[in-house]
Amino acid sequence: MHDSYCELVLPFASSPELLEQYTNASGGIRTGMLMEHLDSLAGGIAYKHMLGPTVDTLSKKHGFYIVTASVDRLDMLAPLYPVRDMRLSGQVIHTGRSSMEVAVRMEALEKDGREETIMLGRFFMVCRDAITHKATPVNPLNINTPEDQMLFSIGEAHKNKRKIRTSAALNRVPPTSSEAEELHGIYLKYGLQEGDDFVGPDGEKRVWMGDTRLEKCMMMFPQERNVHQKIFGGYLMRLAYELGFANSVLFTGGHVLFVSLDGISFAKPVPIGSILRLTSQILHTSSSEQFPGLIHVGVQANVVDVATGKEQTTNDFRFTWATDDAKPLTRRVVPKTYKEAMLWLEGRRALDMGAEIRGMRKRI
Repeated sequence: MHDSYCELVLPFASSPELLEQYTNASGGIRTGMLMEHLDSLAGGIAYKHMLGPTVDTLSKKHGFYIVTASVDRLDMLAPLYPVRDMRLSGQVIHTGRSSMEVAVRMEALEKDGREETIMLGRFFMVCRDAITHKATPVNPLNINTPEDQMLFSIGEAHKNKRKIRTSAALNRVPPTSSEAEELHGIYLKYGLQEGDDFVGPDGEKRVWMGDTRLEKCMMMFPQERNVHQKIFGGYLMRLAYELGFANSVLFTGGHVLFVSLDGISFAKPVPIGSILRLTSQILHTSSSEQFPGLIHVGVQANVVDVATGKEQTTNDFRFTWATDDAKPLTRRVVPKTYKEAMLWLEGRRALDMGAEIRGMRKRI
C-alpha cells in the first residue's frame, strides 16, 4: 500500500511569490486551487500504483489510462488561516477489479515541526483499456500490516456505502415517508403563500430555488488539458467551486467558509474547443449547533459541441458552505417543482451525512 504514497509541499510561508499566486480576495488561500492539486495528486497516485514506484513518466505503450470516476468527499477539518506551508499527500487504500480508492490529506506545517490536518478526502479512480476504453484490471493491494488492513477495511466500507446510496438515490426510488412528510410541511409553510417577499413565521424570507441560479459559459482551451488531451478534471473542480462560492456569497450577503465537498460525478470528458456551461443553484439551507447557517450548493457542468449545438452533462458537483458569523440565515430556499423538490431532498441528505461524519470525528 505504501508503494503508491505521494506528497507535494506548497511552501506558502517561505515563498511570497508562490503565495501571491494562491491568495484569495480575503487574504487567505484559494481553496479551489488546492482542490485542483488534490485531483492531480490522486491521479499520480493511481498511476504510481499501476506502474510501480520507480516509474516517473507516462507513455501510450502501457495500454491503459486512468480517470477520476467520482470524488466521494473532501471535508475541511480546520481553517487555512494563518498562512503556513501545506503538505498534500495520499495513497491507494482500496482496490476493486478495475477501480482504486485514493485517500488524500492536506496538512499545515508549523514552524515548530507540528502538523495540523486541514482536509481529508477520497477519490475514486477507474482504469480503462487505451484501445477499447473498457474497464481493465488494476493491481491488487498487498496487505502487509495491521494499518494496511485497517485502511483497506475503511475502503471496503466506503464501497458498500456507495452501493447503498446508489440504490437509494432519488432518481431510482421515491422519497422516504419522513422525507415526503417534511416536503409537505415546507409546502404548507412556504409554498402556498403568494408574493416574492413572503416571510415565514420563523422570520426567514422564502427564496424560490429557481431564483438562485447562477451561470457562466467559457471556451475550453488546450492549456488546461490533461495527459489524455481532454480538459483536466481538477480544473473543472476549481471552476465549479468558485462559481458555487460566488453563489453562496450572493445568497447570504456575506463571507462564507468552506465546509465540505459532498460529491462529484464525472460522467463524460470535456473536449478541448468545446463550450462549458456551468450552472449553480442553492439546493438546501439549514442550521446546526456548530454552524448557524449552512448552504448546500449544486453545480452542473454541461459541454456544448460548437459545431452541432448538442449539449451534454459532464459533471455534477455538490458543495457545502457555512456563514462566517454566529448569525443564523435569514433566507430559506424553497423548491417549486417536483424536480427541485428532489434536489432539495438530495441537499438535505448531504447535509445530514456531513453532520454525521463531523459528529463521528468529534467523538474520536
